Amino acid sequence: MKIGILGTRGIPNQHGGFEQFAEFVAPALVARGHAVWVYNSSLHPFTADSWKGVTLIRGKDFEDKIGTAGQFLYDLNCILDARKRNFDVILQLGYTSSSVWSRLMPRDAVIVTNMDGLEWKRSKYSRPVQLFLKKAEKWAVTGSDRLIADSKGIQDYLAGKYQKPSTFIAYGATIFTEPDATVPGSYGLSAYGYDMLIARMEPENNIETILKGHQASRSDRKLILIGNHKNKFGSLMKERYADHRTLFLGPIYDLPALNNLRHFSRLYFHGHSVGGTNPSLLEAMASQALIMAHDNIFNRSVLEEDAFYFSGPADISSFLDRQPDKGQYQRFLVNNNEKIRDCYSWEHITGLLDDCLREALRQEGSEGTK
Repeated sequence: MKIGILGTRGIPNQHGGFEQFAEFVAPALVARGHAVWVYNSSLHPFTADSWKGVTLIRGKDFEDKIGTAGQFLYDLNCILDARKRNFDVILQLGYTSSSVWSRLMPRDAVIVTNMDGLEWKRSKYSRPVQLFLKKAEKWAVTGSDRLIADSKGIQDYLAGKYQKPSTFIAYGATIFTEPDATVPGSYGLSAYGYDMLIARMEPENNIETILKGHQASRSDRKLILIGNHKNKFGSLMKERYADHRTLFLGPIYDLPALNNLRHFSRLYFHGHSVGGTNPSLLEAMASQALIMAHDNIFNRSVLEEDAFYFSGPADISSFLDRQPDKGQYQRFLVNNNEKIRDCYSWEHITGLLDDCLREALRQEGSEGTK
């Protein structure tokens, strides 16, 4: 198949979950014999024409000049270019700034869209923006030939809201097998002497809940936060909570370093509450982190009984006051590694995606709609 992947800022990943997904599955699809193109923002620091066998197309991106509106123009530029490429399948990762252009999608390509999470529920957005995102979600559903849901919760939501089936394909992860105890030291930390959190600095990721709970506890361990804190909310959190045991390290994209930090943490917090299956959660599981997650359907569907859960700061502080020892919960770590191996390995995820794209192309071709 000739596959075009839209909706990311580009690969290799310098941004977030969909970029991480594309970084792993695009080369894997090439290895399976497909020709794959990924659209990269013109602002992406990687400027070569290809990466691991994947052809890269640079789409003009004005976000550095005009802010959020630039994302819409970037997606438009990518879609207009895709009309010239004769793709068999277009895999669209997300819909926030692209579904407004859905009528411009190539008519001779099968459109498969990963629907992401419930974007309109994100508290960082104003009421008008939330209303727009509800519209954008509907446009993405009606403008796609096949939908992908990255969690069972999203799959159930799409079936209930739109009476439209979707294929469940989560993110993936690779089991971490080469721990290096010297890595925490390069960040001024000692192995198993700190707790950590990796997330975008947004309210719905329960950043402040975790910070309040940690600071209210009697624990003397440091809490490190990894993620870009230079947005409005992140700056506010740093101003309020940064101290000798609460460290804002900023974004880190070095995967071996992240895996080691996760592996040697005492407790890993996962506060995401809106999206589907989050890639940072899977990577924490694959790194043998002991996890305390926000209590919601998305996190429970992945972790099941192999984690601790919180709803408010008091849950966190009371748990930390018990001085939990990671060594006592090896069963959690082993079970989560088994989930990664059986359900969330990149090989397994790529196989599901390959089957989905092939079936979508066969089905649309047999129905004569393309």
